[in-house]
Amino acid sequence: MELLINFAGGIALLLWGVRMVRTGITRSFGAELRRVLSASAKNRVSALFAGFAVTTALQSSTATAMIISSFAGRGMVAGAAALAIMLGADIGTTIVVQALSFDLGWLSPALIAIGVFGFLSGDSSKRRNLSRTAIGLGLILLSLNLISLASAPLREAETASIILAPLASEPVLAILIAALITWMAHSSVAIVLLIMSLAALQVLSIQLALVLVLGANFGSAIAAVTMTMRSTAPTRRVPLGNLSMRLTGVLIVLPLVPWLLPYLAALDDTPVRMIANFHVAFNVFLAVLFLPLVGVVMSLLERFIPDEDVLESDNGPKYLDPRALDTPTVALACAAREALHMGDIVRGMLSDAMQVFNSNDEALRKQIEAQDDEVDNLHEAIKLYLTSLSREELDHEESERSLDVFSFTTNLEHIGDIVDNNLMDLAAKKTKKRVSFSDAGLDELREFHTRILANLDLALNIFLSRDENLAKDLLRQKTEIRDLELEFVERHFTRVSGGAADTLGSSSVHLDVLRDLKRINSHLTSVVYPILERTGQLAESRLVDDEPQTETNPRIPANPAPGITEPS
Repeated sequence: MELLINFAGGIALLLWGVRMVRTGITRSFGAELRRVLSASAKNRVSALFAGFAVTTALQSSTATAMIISSFAGRGMVAGAAALAIMLGADIGTTIVVQALSFDLGWLSPALIAIGVFGFLSGDSSKRRNLSRTAIGLGLILLSLNLISLASAPLREAETASIILAPLASEPVLAILIAALITWMAHSSVAIVLLIMSLAALQVLSIQLALVLVLGANFGSAIAAVTMTMRSTAPTRRVPLGNLSMRLTGVLIVLPLVPWLLPYLAALDDTPVRMIANFHVAFNVFLAVLFLPLVGVVMSLLERFIPDEDVLESDNGPKYLDPRALDTPTVALACAAREALHMGDIVRGMLSDAMQVFNSNDEALRKQIEAQDDEVDNLHEAIKLYLTSLSREELDHEESERSLDVFSFTTNLEHIGDIVDNNLMDLAAKKTKKRVSFSDAGLDELREFHTRILANLDLALNIFLSRDENLAKDLLRQKTEIRDLELEFVERHFTRVSGGAADTLGSSSVHLDVLRDLKRINSHLTSVVYPILERTGQLAESRLVDDEPQTETNPRIPANPAPGITEPS
């Protein structure tokens, strides 16, 4: 029992170390790695080397597959180039295995110490993530030592021989088991390192170890296929093509394993080095075999998985890429783009609202109500996306941006509700009672509506750019909108006093429309507060009674603060 616990603990530590390395590199250089992949797909050779370079850093062909599948799904990378990148990615995963096949156990304490001290002493996000990478490498080396110690008794154990005997005589079964374990672990690196450790202790024969390495290579391609099963056809083709090429390579090489042993031994006859060299050679063989054929493979995949004949719909999120969650900077950019998509729909609703009041268009009113459902769905999707992102370790700036995106989309959702539940109800009430605005009243509503619509455009711009000067302009607009509303209300009551029939009939609707448009403007203004607070340009609000009085205007402070105060 103790042997199994120690063995399981060593494997768990190995998986965790691999994950820490991948996470640290992704968070440090994720955006740059994505740009490298996107820019390198001009020809097959450059695509191959880009896939190799990126995956050497990430040590996860699955991560590379998810990134490049996303690019292919958006038409950013051609299908054949995407497959070439995956061939390079498959080679890239072998580099750390090759490095760790040497005796580097003595580095483990140094790497862990450097990583921990660097993580605790650094405030820089990149420094902390690189420190995380160092800790991960140290844990990998430590775990290999623990696995070796825990596995030593297995060399003499009869149970191990009984379990492994069928695998030695049934290579197909061995491949399937190794593939299943690799898929569950989501890391071919960890599984190949485990196989190397067991072979070094002679728990596994070298021939069985090589067969299991083939299974690990096959299994590492399965995860990306399962994760893209519900994606678009172009997105699904890349991981499925990678899986097909790996399966073909396994079927070709499996019968040749016994004949390859002497050649591997001629390079280095130690079991660990033989396995590492075989792992590299297999993936290089795949690249040499399939690089000239990636166009043919993609053509077959396009026949097998044809493009869906569906119209593009705006009902769901467009930019919330779950594959970006490992890179908070990229994920936040995705969430911000989705917030702008949401803002475009809200703007359309608000723009059309005045048309409904003008023409009593019932069909347009129902369309606006349907658009509010879209806004609600997008708000929920963005909220869940940001919740998933919050499970990752975000630095201070990333946390603030996440909060800004959530706050902005919440205000957009409130604006959508005001347009749907308030303005459209007022439009229905106006139609039902068959009342109309006076010419002067309609002109005032149009002017007020135009100002609010302009402020919505300004708020979207501020959300994207976080420009301080634009934020100040929008905050000043809040006071102007308040004053304009008071002016229009006074004009309205003047007309009511004059006994204008159309003004009397539409009075309640007219005043409620002004009020709701002003409420919308208040939600828009909220985008500026985080920006101005962080730059110290927003003074704390104070009650009028607490402010010093002046002779000219008792509501204006004698020595106003240099910052901007929030208008009441």
